[in-house]
This record gives sequence, C-alpha cells and structure tokens, in this order.
Amino acid sequence: MALLVPAAAGGDVRAGGGDLAAYLRARAADADGRVDIAVADYARALAAAPASTAIAEPAYREALAAGDDALATRAAAVLRASGQAPSDLPLLAISAAARRNDHQAADAAIATLAGTPLAVLMPSLRAWSAYAAGRNPFAPLAAVNATADPIAARFAGETRALLLIARGDTAAGLAMVEAVRTNGAPIDLRLAAAQLLFAADRPAEARALLTGDDPVLAGLREGAPAKASLGFGVSRLLARVAADLAAQQGPLPLSIALASAALRAEPGNDRARLLLADALSRDRAADRALAVLDGVDAKSPFAAAAAAARITVLASAGRTDDALALAKSRAERADASTGDWQRYADRLATAGRPADAAPWYRRIIDSDGMASDWAAWLQYGGALDQAGDWPGAERALEKALALAPAEPLALNYLGYARAERGEDLPGATRLLERANALRPLDGSIVDSLGWAYHLSGETRRALPLLERAAAGDPTNAEIGDHLGDAYWTLGRRYEARYAWRAAALTATTADAARIAAKLTDGLPPRR
Repeated sequence: MALLVPAAAGGDVRAGGGDLAAYLRARAADADGRVDIAVADYARALAAAPASTAIAEPAYREALAAGDDALATRAAAVLRASGQAPSDLPLLAISAAARRNDHQAADAAIATLAGTPLAVLMPSLRAWSAYAAGRNPFAPLAAVNATADPIAARFAGETRALLLIARGDTAAGLAMVEAVRTNGAPIDLRLAAAQLLFAADRPAEARALLTGDDPVLAGLREGAPAKASLGFGVSRLLARVAADLAAQQGPLPLSIALASAALRAEPGNDRARLLLADALSRDRAADRALAVLDGVDAKSPFAAAAAAARITVLASAGRTDDALALAKSRAERADASTGDWQRYADRLATAGRPADAAPWYRRIIDSDGMASDWAAWLQYGGALDQAGDWPGAERALEKALALAPAEPLALNYLGYARAERGEDLPGATRLLERANALRPLDGSIVDSLGWAYHLSGETRRALPLLERAAAGDPTNAEIGDHLGDAYWTLGRRYEARYAWRAAALTATTADAARIAAKLTDGLPPRR
C-alpha cells in the first residue's frame, strides 16, 4: 500500500515508503539540529514529491541553513508557484543576482518584496541596484517618507551615506555616518564605510571610524578595503538587518535567511558569517554553525571574533569540555588578549572552578588600563568569594565600590555578601538601600534588600520586597527560598512550604537537599 506524503496545493502526491522515510528522517534531523543530514533527506523527499509545499517549506529553511543553494532554489520555486511563499523568499534571488552583479535580475527580485514585512528594504536595495547600473542611486531613496515609514527612512539614510562615499563625496558621506552614529546606529555602518574609504585610498578617515579596543576594529584598522558593488551593498544591508534581529533575539528563520543571503551576495563578508553562525547556534544547529565559522580565514580581522564565537557555540550546545579546552588554548597563547583571558575565566567560573578562574580575572586587572575597571574588580572579588577566600574577596569588592560608588551591582554584591555573613548588618543594609534606590526594578537587588531586612529582624518589612522579587522571577530558587524563610518566621507555614517547594524545582543539588530538610522539619534556628 502506498503511503501518503504531505501534498502540494494541487493534489495528493503519493510515494513509496522509502520516500516517506526520507521525509521523516529529515524532520527528525531538523528537530535535532543536524542540518546536513536534514538537507540530504529533504532533497530526496522533494525529488519524489516535486510539487509538495509541505516538503518544500522545511527544505527551503534547511537549505538556507546549510548553504545548499541548489536545494534552496528548487524549494523556492515550489513555494513561489504555490502562492505560499514566505516573505523572505525573494532574498534568495536578490542575493544571487547581487553576487553576479546582475542589476536587472536584482530589480525584478526586489519588486517581489512589495507587500511583505521586508518591503522596508526596497528603497535601499533599489539604490544599490541603480548604482550598479550606472543610474542615479539617490532617486529611490528620495521617495522614502520618513514620517510614514521611519524604519525604511533609517535604512535609506545609512545607504545614502555609503553611496556618497562610494561616489567620491567623502565629506558628505562621513557627515551622514556621524549623524546616524550619534543616533545610536550599530557598528555595521562604520565597518562598511571604513572599508569603502580604504578602497578609495582614504586610510586616515577610515581609521577614524574604527576607534576602540575591539580586536575586530583593531584588525580592520590595518586595512580591509572593499569596493562598492551591488554585492557589497546588498550584503552589508542584509547583514545590518540581521544584526538588529540578533540584538533583539528576533525570529531565527528570518535571521538565518538574512545572514545567509548577505553571505551569498558577498562570500567574503565575515561579519555576515559570524551573524549566520550565531543564528544557527541559537537554532541548535551547532555543527553547522562551527562549519560556517571555519570559513573565516585566520588572517581575517574577524578571526579573533570567530574564535570567541566557537567557544560560545560549543558552550551553548552543552559541549562544555570542548568550550573550556578551546578557551584555555586561546588564553595561553603568547598573543592572547584580555578578551581571551576573560572568556577563559568566565568558562572556569561557569564550570564551578572559581579558584582557577580568580588568577585569570586578576591577570585582567593587572593588564594595561584595567586597574581602574570596577567590573574587573567585581568579577575578581566574586571568584574569590565563591572559592572561599572571603577576606580577599571583600578587599576586591571594596575596591570595585570605591571605583564605582554609584554602581548598583557593586553595592548589591558587597552588601548582600556582608549581610549573609552577619557582618555589619546596618552598614550592609545601607549599601543595599542605595542599590535599590538606583535600580528599583532589579529583582535581585530587591531580594537582597528584603533578605537583609529579614536578617536584621524586620521580616514584616522584608516580606513585600521578597514577594515582589519572587513574582518577577518565579523560577529563581534563591529568591523562593528567602521568601519561604520569611513566611515561616511570620508563622505562615503553608505559604512557606509552597515557596520552598517552588524553589526546590530549580535549585542546585546541594540547595535542593537543604530545602528538602526545611520542608520536613521547618526552618532551623539561624546561627
């Protein structure tokens, strides 16, 4: 008996069991983030059912993730013919045309964005196509109504700045870059403008846009020219939007579509490569994300960023030993940066090895320019505290607070640590009151202050704060534990046990055992 494979809008498509098996294998691999396996089986399933939108849609998504343009194009044709095309589908044709510098094909593909959420990109895309065709690139931008469409206007303004530089009007272009920069534009505009300036033999202006200690900026300052072209413009614009989505933790299918299209338009755009790897990692496709990062050349200005991204991808995939080993190898290099030390120390701390992390945090403090960084002292103090060296931790935390006396995080850490140890409770409480006044909506600080009031014997004053903190973060075991203690102290036994049971659900193994004892025997006397 033939088995029914998901059908296209035009009629059922029947195939043999082997074809259905390929589809089911693809779905399973898709769910597990095994992109390459999913793509191979979707290709088989689509070959057996070439009009099936139910196969074409996931095949299209997985092909984008895998960088399989042939399968993506086949699947896109099915979706386009069915009238069920996703809004990002035109990006495939736009980016392919941009890579070929085919402005006519690009114009036709750009037109199909009309009526989709990505229509805001049409004026900027048309401007780059006009530039490639030798037409006036500013005409499509002039039609944008900033009041009616502020998002399209923002992209148009950035595109205008790059086109001015590309056409040799450097002063006007840089003025626009600076104007956009003061309004909080992301770093992508500066990177693109600098590359154009290097290509125009304007290195001084390029380097002026690349100030900062970030390794990417430092690498680009050595010179990373890129000539203006349709591929350049489309790639930079789509990567710019992908960066926005990444910052907002936006929808992953669209993030992957944008970043992969940016990379297709210009395969040398390592910024797009990093964005694609990040989106794939967040979509649980770790192996594919690592393969994408393999494409960053060791001499690229983005090489250090790619190495850092590999550590993040491995850690996010639960491959903690691999992440730690890579972070260690980076940190121990002769040319290691403070960023390398930071990542290794953070990984050690996350792995529950604060005593090993502390010397690396200290190394950061002792490096040039970091002795006055309050955050470095705070992390160092936190590692010492967790390692059991409270005297050393207290000195480091006091240093952090001396450097940043109005910093809520420093006030909270030192105040809570002292309150928890019963040291100078009035002084600790004052630190926490200052932290709460500076950041009244921070649940951790609200909990710390409530806990300090409770430890000071002012449990009725503490309870509203602890309840508010628990309501804002109901899965935080420490806050729930504190709330349970307060309820018990006030004789509200049922509510105390309810709070402790909730806390036990997310507590660490050691804390869960302690909470379980309270559920059985009640709150023991505090020493």
